[in-house]
Amino acid sequence: MSVALVTGSAGLIGSEAVRHFAKLGMHVVGVDNDMRKYFFGEDGSTAWVVGRLTGELGANYTHHDVDIRDRDLLNKIFERYGTDVSLVIHTAAQPSHDWAAKEPLTDFDVNAVGTLNMLEFTRQHCPEAAFVFCSTNKVYGDTPNRLPLIEQETRWELDPSHEFYHGITEEMSIDNSMHSIFGVSKVAADVAVQEYGRYFDLKTASFRGGTLTGPAHSAAELHGFLAYLMRCVMEGRTYNLYGYKGKMVRDAIHSHDVLTAFEEFFRAPRSGEVYNLGGCRFSNTSHIEAFKLAEEITGKEAKINYVDQARIGDHQWYISDMSKFGSHYPNWKMEYDVPAILREIYEANVDKWQ
Repeated sequence: MSVALVTGSAGLIGSEAVRHFAKLGMHVVGVDNDMRKYFFGEDGSTAWVVGRLTGELGANYTHHDVDIRDRDLLNKIFERYGTDVSLVIHTAAQPSHDWAAKEPLTDFDVNAVGTLNMLEFTRQHCPEAAFVFCSTNKVYGDTPNRLPLIEQETRWELDPSHEFYHGITEEMSIDNSMHSIFGVSKVAADVAVQEYGRYFDLKTASFRGGTLTGPAHSAAELHGFLAYLMRCVMEGRTYNLYGYKGKMVRDAIHSHDVLTAFEEFFRAPRSGEVYNLGGCRFSNTSHIEAFKLAEEITGKEAKINYVDQARIGDHQWYISDMSKFGSHYPNWKMEYDVPAILREIYEANVDKWQ
């Protein structure tokens, strides 16, 4: 029996991972205790996803309501499945800049220490497993904000001659920048994942994602940019837009495309790798552009409250370069761009958010 162990299994990427690898014939073990509800309230709760997964997959899915900070219970899960675990996908995290500043100790314990727990138990119980970690582009801190950006009508942009015009590569420094408290905990986790690959020769990869999204996103104000934006437009909520004239740029990658990338790594794993993960030049948008798309899709007018002060450490412009991953896994291709993502979010939630 080949087992995939997925943390944060009720979250956006986690639940997609559960479905994806169950369809490949693996038994999937999920670990999720709905910390999103604690972080973001009822809007962010993923408890409903657990029931849906169990109903869809039946005996192919086993759920554990366990906190990744609880070493005793986590260790028992690893002991139970042992070397049958051939894949670990670690998505569980505290994902918000703003929330991390309220409870730095909780943030670090979940993001950094929780990741260390997962790595160590993988080393002890299933050292041949591929280990996929959902890192973040926030490990680069505010270094992207030092790029020579040009203001355009609807977005900030780079000159086409700039080395990062096609996207930021893994060569960008993570030092000498402001990361936010959230960014600090994710840097610690990211480096630990790399080190367990290099020092212990585990098959590990840190995927530095930006806007990872899709119709299964439990949209909340502090996390889930595109899904929350669409929800606000559909429900007539006011969206608080922070800084940069609303022209800040994000590349967005659909959860389906994320999982096909993870599968590529699983089938031919490497040790201690780092990959940027995002929509690249194929799928990116400014906030202003995203609102226009959402209005066109819904037929409703967006309600926006603009706040001059940008969030601390927030990126003014970020587009990923995935050429390194593409060179290692040339068969992988991205399928969804921003308009397709927004339309799918709308269609999946039209009965719930109207």
